[in-house]
Amino acid sequence: MGAQRDPTTLSNYGLWRTRHTAVDFRIDFDRKRLQGSVTLRLERQTADAGAEVVLDTRFVEVTGARVAHTSTSSDTSTSTAAEWELKPHRDPLGAPLHVTLPAAAVGATPVGAALDLTLDVATTDRCTALQWLTPAQTSNRAHPYMFSQCQAINCRSIFPCQDTPDVKSTFGFRLTSSLPTVASGVPVGDHDPTPGVEKVYEFAQEVPIPSYLFAVASGDIRMRRIGARSKVASGPDEVDGCQWELQRDMDRFLEVAEKLIFPYRWGEYNVLVLPPSFPYGGMENPIFTFATPTIISGDRQNVDVIAHELAHSWSGNLVSNASWEHFWLNEGWTTYLERRIGAGLHGEPEFDFSSIIGWKALEDAVAQFGPDHEYTKLIISHKDVDPEDVYSTVAYEKGFHFLYYLDRLVGRANFDKFIPHYFTKWAGKSLDSFEFKQTFVDFFNGLGDEALKQKLITIDWEDKLYSPGLPPKPEFDTTLAQQCYDLANKWKESSFEPSPKDIEGLTANQLQVFLGAVQEQKGLSAERAQKLGAVYGFTASQNVEVLAAYYRIALEAGDRSCVPGVAALLGRVGRMKFVRALFRALNEVDRDSALDTFEKNKDFYHPICRGMVEKDLKI
Repeated sequence: MGAQRDPTTLSNYGLWRTRHTAVDFRIDFDRKRLQGSVTLRLERQTADAGAEVVLDTRFVEVTGARVAHTSTSSDTSTSTAAEWELKPHRDPLGAPLHVTLPAAAVGATPVGAALDLTLDVATTDRCTALQWLTPAQTSNRAHPYMFSQCQAINCRSIFPCQDTPDVKSTFGFRLTSSLPTVASGVPVGDHDPTPGVEKVYEFAQEVPIPSYLFAVASGDIRMRRIGARSKVASGPDEVDGCQWELQRDMDRFLEVAEKLIFPYRWGEYNVLVLPPSFPYGGMENPIFTFATPTIISGDRQNVDVIAHELAHSWSGNLVSNASWEHFWLNEGWTTYLERRIGAGLHGEPEFDFSSIIGWKALEDAVAQFGPDHEYTKLIISHKDVDPEDVYSTVAYEKGFHFLYYLDRLVGRANFDKFIPHYFTKWAGKSLDSFEFKQTFVDFFNGLGDEALKQKLITIDWEDKLYSPGLPPKPEFDTTLAQQCYDLANKWKESSFEPSPKDIEGLTANQLQVFLGAVQEQKGLSAERAQKLGAVYGFTASQNVEVLAAYYRIALEAGDRSCVPGVAALLGRVGRMKFVRALFRALNEVDRDSALDTFEKNKDFYHPICRGMVEKDLKI
């Protein structure tokens, strides 16, 4: 078999590799399924590739297979039925689909040539990638809604594929729906919906992408322009608010990112603000970032999520981690670029301020796993592991800190020369940590600077990539944070009498730092926690970041009076960042309330989120 380095796929992509993927699906809201066909253009990789193609699936219904190939003698295309067998399912990777290619098709496909495998498929009610919302679960309660979330290995539950970030292909979409539809491609043809009438929505993705970036959403979606190359899409009642929230910064984000790296290569950059059950802050699906509605806070304080997802257009989407073992290459780079974008817009102290917030999140993640846990390393073994179980802030923040260490080691001016070199060299490809190391060392050795060469020798790559726990903490510029720390220190004294004036002029991010510092101090009584929320108005905050941070303090203080508020928040927000932390904290204070709240809301949560909370609560 050709070289394969991803343990989370059962496919034989080292022998036959997908170069183009074409889906033709009908979105069936009544039966809650996608049904149709997928065609994979498979390129032969080796002379001994054989006649068997193995694809990843998980709870997908397959009803037919056929292979089209071009005869080498006549240039005519021939389509032949193919035999296939779905092997037994095993968690977490699913059931491999073994397809036997017709001998004539294999014989007519030399190394480097391709054939087309078409499969007739339908999703099932066990699909982990799709969430189907009833009209009652949407804001205006008028129409159903469907959206996908394929990262990390959930695309295989929509259609058979080589479900690994080590394989990239171009995509074509034909999606038939009775409601407006978006996908991770550039719209092709007429997309004006006709109410109540099924329509074919077509999209093309000409930049090769991995399977986890396949995305589709359909519902009562409206569009507004937020920039020269950007639109926002959302429900009819929310779209104007979303436009206001994003239109000030969208073009500025793009401008700073392009100066830092190189011009944006995807054409459009649009944002789909999803219903509240979406489990992530954002998902960097090309052309259409899928975003949580928690970024729409009415104060433009949470839009840095969009800077993060935009940065993914280079790190993750254009240059991808070869397997989820090297996830830090996606998220560490993106977090670094997000902070550089923030500094470009708001000044250098913003970089450090965001890093301070991130350091607190990293400390929390390491504390949750334990400082010696495998999942607190940069490179994490994924053998017989579900990537969802590994997912945490570690890849983001520890990955950021490794890049920031390299930035400081070689100097910002030198590192800024490396950034476009790295993304140019690996554009359209996938790499692992060892290829990153070689790229970095080769680049700086190639500059011919002896002082730089000596600095490279000091990097302990083994330690950086494989040591668990927290990295060394840099000296951050605390200009924007000091006011928060000073106020938090006052709360160490039980005699301190707070006033609403204490937090006048603080941004939502500064409030998060303040609350994080108070939480770190521990020891707050339930009575003092109540006062904290009441005097500063946190319980009435419309900013979910602030509200959730306050509720974690209140729960850790044993303040049972906050339980109804926590339960209410868990009934309207599905973002895992908040849901998992609040359920864990609520479980410590009142397990019955935690179980009851989960039972009431489990159908509201996305399948990924629901599964993770079940593990957190040990249900």
